[in-house]
Amino acid sequence: MKIKEKALVISQEKLAEGIYSLIIETKASQYAIPGQFVSLYMNDGSHLLPRPISICQIDKEKGTLRLVYRVVGKGTKEFSSLAAGDKLEIMGPLGNGFPIEGDRVIVVGGGIGVPPMLGLAEAHTGSVISVMGYRNDDTFLTQEFTDVAGDLIIATDDGSIGVKGTVVDAMEENKLEADVIYACGPKPMLKGVAKYAESHDIKCYVSMEERMACGVGACLGCVCQSKEVDDHSHVKNKRVCKDGPVFLSTEVEL
Repeated sequence: MKIKEKALVISQEKLAEGIYSLIIETKASQYAIPGQFVSLYMNDGSHLLPRPISICQIDKEKGTLRLVYRVVGKGTKEFSSLAAGDKLEIMGPLGNGFPIEGDRVIVVGGGIGVPPMLGLAEAHTGSVISVMGYRNDDTFLTQEFTDVAGDLIIATDDGSIGVKGTVVDAMEENKLEADVIYACGPKPMLKGVAKYAESHDIKCYVSMEERMACGVGACLGCVCQSKEVDDHSHVKNKRVCKDGPVFLSTEVEL
């Protein structure tokens, strides 16, 4: 069930350079699951299309969603100026989230694909190992991952923290095994994680990052190539915002 409403800003803080954590009070929190996203509308009215932001954490008791995002343009720049007490028009929750499966799981995040994995690590009832990738030592959410999952492995491009290299390098170095791997991040990362999962005979879910316009599957602006013919478009495409953003790694071309 998706809701469109004016959400109340509870708090906002800067986590790292260009990375902000926004907590909003919204009825959408009662229906959200890890891996879904919400669309945020700009208050100045200059842009009709909303900005999709992944859900980082869900607190159904408090009725809040935590959104962690990177400032990349006018829309997210406007959002970064929000403060407690402000109102923000949102629509959500949108998309399909992560299914909770397996007794031993690995959650993998890279860059701005890190935030949605925190809510999944928190919600999963099995044994969770988190593998997070950053460009350098300007990391974020690492303490939260340690708090909710315990086992956290960090990879950085420059080797300033943790394993030098990619999240896949970190997984290989630590010889990680699991029942299920969940991943969110840039497509090259997802491709590497999917290959790792295939070579270790591990089921793998990936959350795709694509530019979304409508957020509800109408405009076909965020399609990705699928392995099978899609029932909606009748070609080998899937709509990331509607059919995803979470897919089995074997469903889509990475």
